[in-house]
Amino acid sequence: MAEKNIVETSEAQIAVHWGEEEFYHPTPEFVGQANLTDNAIFERFSLDNFPECFNEYAELLSWDKYWDQTLDTSDAPCFKWFVGGRLNASYNCIDRHLEKNKNKTAIHFVPELEEERIDHITYQELYVRVNEMAALLRDFAGLKTGDRVTIHMPMSAELPITMLACARLGVIHSVVFGGFSASACADRIVDSQSRVLLTMDAYYRSGKLLNHKAAADEACALARKEGQTVDKVLVWQRYPGKMSSETPLVEGRDFVVNDKLKEFYGARVEPVSMKAEDPLFLMYTSGTTGKPKGCQHGTGGYLAYVTAMSKYVQDIHPEDVYWCMADIGWITGHSFIVYGPLSLCASTVIYEGVPTYPDAGRSWRIAQALDVNIFHTAPTAIRALRKIGPEEPHKYQFKFKHMTTVGEPIEPEVWKWYFNVVGKGQAAIVDTWWQTETGGFLCSTLPGIKPMKPGSAGPAVPGIHPIIYDEEGNEIKRGEGRAGNICIQNPWPGQFQTVWGDRERFVKTYFARYNTKPDSKDWRDWPYLTGDAAMEAEDGYFRILGRIDDVINVSGHRLGTKEIESAALVVDEVAEAAVVPVAHEIKGKEPDLYIALKPGFEASNDLAQKISDAVCTEIGKIAKPRRVWIVPDMPKTRSGKIMRRVLGAISNKGDVGNVMTLANPDVVDAIKDLVESD
Repeated sequence: MAEKNIVETSEAQIAVHWGEEEFYHPTPEFVGQANLTDNAIFERFSLDNFPECFNEYAELLSWDKYWDQTLDTSDAPCFKWFVGGRLNASYNCIDRHLEKNKNKTAIHFVPELEEERIDHITYQELYVRVNEMAALLRDFAGLKTGDRVTIHMPMSAELPITMLACARLGVIHSVVFGGFSASACADRIVDSQSRVLLTMDAYYRSGKLLNHKAAADEACALARKEGQTVDKVLVWQRYPGKMSSETPLVEGRDFVVNDKLKEFYGARVEPVSMKAEDPLFLMYTSGTTGKPKGCQHGTGGYLAYVTAMSKYVQDIHPEDVYWCMADIGWITGHSFIVYGPLSLCASTVIYEGVPTYPDAGRSWRIAQALDVNIFHTAPTAIRALRKIGPEEPHKYQFKFKHMTTVGEPIEPEVWKWYFNVVGKGQAAIVDTWWQTETGGFLCSTLPGIKPMKPGSAGPAVPGIHPIIYDEEGNEIKRGEGRAGNICIQNPWPGQFQTVWGDRERFVKTYFARYNTKPDSKDWRDWPYLTGDAAMEAEDGYFRILGRIDDVINVSGHRLGTKEIESAALVVDEVAEAAVVPVAHEIKGKEPDLYIALKPGFEASNDLAQKISDAVCTEIGKIAKPRRVWIVPDMPKTRSGKIMRRVLGAISNKGDVGNVMTLANPDVVDAIKDLVESD
């Protein structure tokens, strides 16, 4: 009998059950000031006008030499953009703004401790500090164009100063998220063959001053074991003039940046004119499955793309105060805290700490104090703020014209809270979909042109042409109600150039699946495989369902985990939901649903039943959870991502592995006790 219930869904497809939400339209006030309101941009960026359409983005930059060729496909799929052109990223982010805007704030640095003053760094001060740092890197650390440098630093003004000093010299920077372990840092030192490591002695996290220097010592020791010696460790001080780490300096290797900079007072470094296709930085994707991949991003293409995305999707004007709450250690921080906003002469906010310290109102106090009008964060943070302080935004005087969500699909219920409560029903929201590898956005509404739809990333941005394939390479058309592998048909300037030192891995991971002519120089033969599942609605809006791996195959019916989690969040009491697959003898897999509640609500069997019923109502009985576990909190990484791997191990009675790097390792035992005692 069970056989009759099996619905065959192919490997690349996901059954989609949820309905499309209603459109929300931007206010006339927003449209009136928007950078882009001309619908003709989609025609200008059609495939008929590819690749020359992207010259429009490149012309937002200042070039030392104009390019000869927009796109070079001779080494496909390692595409080169704006070939023959020369420019410098540091010059574009700083020098070109000085004539008219030297006194404008470039960076607002907000320390985590509220009693400490916010540091407002003008473009002139940024120019001075970047030049002095570039002189130190060149003349003291011995770095030259093409060298790689690893930067393991927390959120601080010194981080973009260091990055822009590298860019000024043509030194390739590899920034490691400050919350990553010494081991992760060492992996990146070894792979990029860095001789110099930049770090900071300490930083604040949840009110505690953490010793960060210790990680540098351990990373250097681990790298040496792998054959890569770090000659110099350059240590920024959290409090200039004093060390805030008890870890001593290693003589001959470690040097305090704040002391050495005095030797370079007043130094000016001419920006090195780089080829457009020269690498600007490496950004490593997580190494949870094997060696981390160093995504190599070029100078001209990347900078042109993030500048255009910042202007047209983020709607950044020079007079805006723009706050992206991501960490600079991720691609979001590179593209949309540093390079994009500064290229446009915006004021960008860098906040040191956690958005809920010392309480749930902190983010809104910062927004009020700085008169932030563009706010950019991830669903993880939005869910956390909704969970612990759902009414907090009402208490503060701030007005966002524009809000972004990035990093993972956002559930419609969370989107609506973000719109109604944080945006006060006035802000345009862009729900952006993109990746480390893509440099900038792939799908998003253009806020001055297209309406918003909760839970949907929207149409492709101008110049991006997605296509959804099943595993045989057949196209799944818009409006079919089926999901598959979303790919991008054409290259674009923000696309990464290769995996550092491993072209074969680059081709195999991102292009081999749907490429039938491995020797082809024609870009049409190289669709880019994103690894994400998606469906395209009748109206051309894309709904991203998460990684192809985040799928549960129940009786041959492939269900997207994000769909089940979104259904659970319809229940008012629910703050966070995480779905993991559990092995089942007949069905193959069943979903286990983990739930964290909003403050003031208690776990009960009735509530668990209510959540289970909501999933069945929203999706259907096929998605009924095996169990609903209401837990005190979700196990989370330091950046706030729920560790579904840990929950999956608990549900399947497996080994949870090392959880000490989590932000809240104690909760793992509490969840295990709950599940095992059942």
